[in-house]
Amino acid sequence: MTPLATTDTPLAEVLDPELAERITKALGHRTVGDLLHTLPRRHRQHGQRYDRRTLADGERVTVIGTVTSSRSKAYSARKSGKTRQMLTLTVEDGGTVFRIVFFAGAVIKHLLPVGTLAMFDGTVSRFRGQLDLKHPEFLVLRTASGPAGQLRGSGNLAALAALSAKVEAEGGASLFDRKYLPVYAAKEGVTSWDLFGAVVTVLRALVPVVDPLEKSLRDAVGLMDLDRALRKAHLPETEEEKEAAGYRLRFDEALALQLLLGARRRFVARDPAPPSPVRPDGIRAALQSRMPFELTAGQRSVLADISADLSRDEPMNRLLQGEVGSGKTVVALLAMLQVIDAGRQCVLLAPTEVLATQHHRSLHAILGDLADAGRLGAADEATRVVLLTGSMSTGERRRALLDIVSGEAGIIVGTHALIQDSVDFFDLGLVVVDEQHRFGVRQRDRLRAKGREGMVPHLLVMTATPIPRTIAMTVFGDLEVSELAELPGGRRPISTSVVPARERPRWLERTWERIREEVAAGNRAYVVCARIDADDAAGASASPEDGGVGAGQGDDDKGGDRPPLVAAVQLHEHLSSGPLAGLRVGLMHGRLPPEEKDSRMAAFAAGALDVLVSTTVIEVGVDVPQATVMVVMDAERFGVSQLHQLRGRVGRGGEPGLCLLVTNSGLSSPSMERLSAVAATADGFELAQLDLVQRREGDVLGDAQSGVLSSLRLLSVVEDGAVIGIAREHAERLLDADPGLTRHPALAERVRRLAGSEESEYLFRY
Repeated sequence: MTPLATTDTPLAEVLDPELAERITKALGHRTVGDLLHTLPRRHRQHGQRYDRRTLADGERVTVIGTVTSSRSKAYSARKSGKTRQMLTLTVEDGGTVFRIVFFAGAVIKHLLPVGTLAMFDGTVSRFRGQLDLKHPEFLVLRTASGPAGQLRGSGNLAALAALSAKVEAEGGASLFDRKYLPVYAAKEGVTSWDLFGAVVTVLRALVPVVDPLEKSLRDAVGLMDLDRALRKAHLPETEEEKEAAGYRLRFDEALALQLLLGARRRFVARDPAPPSPVRPDGIRAALQSRMPFELTAGQRSVLADISADLSRDEPMNRLLQGEVGSGKTVVALLAMLQVIDAGRQCVLLAPTEVLATQHHRSLHAILGDLADAGRLGAADEATRVVLLTGSMSTGERRRALLDIVSGEAGIIVGTHALIQDSVDFFDLGLVVVDEQHRFGVRQRDRLRAKGREGMVPHLLVMTATPIPRTIAMTVFGDLEVSELAELPGGRRPISTSVVPARERPRWLERTWERIREEVAAGNRAYVVCARIDADDAAGASASPEDGGVGAGQGDDDKGGDRPPLVAAVQLHEHLSSGPLAGLRVGLMHGRLPPEEKDSRMAAFAAGALDVLVSTTVIEVGVDVPQATVMVVMDAERFGVSQLHQLRGRVGRGGEPGLCLLVTNSGLSSPSMERLSAVAATADGFELAQLDLVQRREGDVLGDAQSGVLSSLRLLSVVEDGAVIGIAREHAERLLDADPGLTRHPALAERVRRLAGSEESEYLFRY
């Protein structure tokens, strides 16, 4: 008799230990609950017709049909030389005809005569226009003369038949008479039928599951109870049951995620923040009085929200997202100056040394003598802007740390080096994180922990990678979201064209001619490559600062005739001595020493270089107003949002920008469609949604942000925006009434599993 089980029971106590071990190895599942939360990829219906056009070679399929013809043919086995019989059956399934081939068919042909209804499970292939299954597993469901009686078959289907017999002996219906048969995603060592049998076994053992959601909540949302949902998600009787069960389980994941984010918000808000009201006579007012341009309406609106947040003693938690060049940095600087006016310090955290150095330089340029506190000629209201990176010399680092701990530095710009334990602040009031998608939640929280004891610094995170609403509600659900949609005056439109280098070689020649024309007009150009050197593994980026472009990223054109990726080192040599000979062509990539990267970037910004051949180290934040051309080599290897970021590096100085996406993809390929979509619109939010749909959330977010999402098995931020919104509303109500979830222990446990033990320890200290 099958032992009784709960969702926490180890699989090995319910299943055959060998099968349990295979499932754990392939899928990571250890408990009954783990297994039951892995839903079928689809459900196969009796009589459901296959669409020949959607069947791909190598796809695992299950055919349920009647044998309409049978033919045997003798052949000589290559290795043994023995004579064998090859059995070829024709099977019709819902109007689609399959050819079933058994190479050792002498015995099988007696089990599968014409007129037999059978199930076949195997890998489909195409041969002369026909759909073939070669040596599949099979199960006889009904003979030509009537019911099969004792089910006979092979492989996993035979084992499943034995399980079905047990179910029938206990008064249940045959597993094979069900209208909906679940089809699971097979993994190495575990087939769909293995999982089906395991699910049936654990469901037979499962005691009624206690629902962690109160009936009032279930009724309000229209949710199926959990016990029924776990059963019907796998073995539904109707389409409505299947949909309702899947919705319930997705809602559970959405609710746990929103409870986690809500708990984060509440935890941060428990300690006060240093209030920093606007001063009419401080450094912020001094900068605003001398700024040579007017803030846009959007900048003024967002700055007003941020200023109000900073004035309160409740910690600000705000995400500022906006198009490339929308003026986020100016807004952030004015916010930092407001905090400095209150006698506190600010941090600007950047993901790379190139970007940190660029920020340090640009802040000095904007502030002028307002950044020279302690130096001769500094303005009365001045502060000091200090840079801290990992590559600084010991002496430079010591001076920077002294300025930081003493309070002499009002603005500290740096990389991950700022998060280290050795960095102490005098009075940290605001943390600004640039390019938020490069940092995880715990990284920014570690920096916020450096505020004065009992005080939590305000937090402003910025991104120029537009974030669809569903992403904002999930990964950034613990932040208030502000958007800058309009571009400041002086920004000119950027025209984008796709250059199909393999199909139109002359277009590539014209690309280099266009660069020459722009340089002759006094402008500059970027040429970006996906890898550093030809010796790198295809598509590999040798440095985290190079953006991590990998082979095949954003590329769906398969085939062995693809030319190798263009490498920055070799292209620099080729252009310098060939198409761009006579121009001053520089090289930039993540392997260069920091001082060399900085000097080359400075040379390009100052006009000592005409063209910069680079990897994606220049993807974000780099601001050279005279740059008007961006050429991206092997553009099909970059994601949509990454291309939009690169495009935003040009057209920043009043001259029109030009972006040329060079690709070896075919004119009718999916990659070409994606690149054409980038060329057709400059709307970053539209492109972000396209990126999300095409690449799914894990790729879009990157490792730093997708850690929590990777532990979600059912919820998709691409498709489940509505359920996420509903779950957020109810999560807020639950936390308002029960902040520590002490009256909802099962929900608290779900959140702990999602967050991990380290984070959950502090989230629920109530």
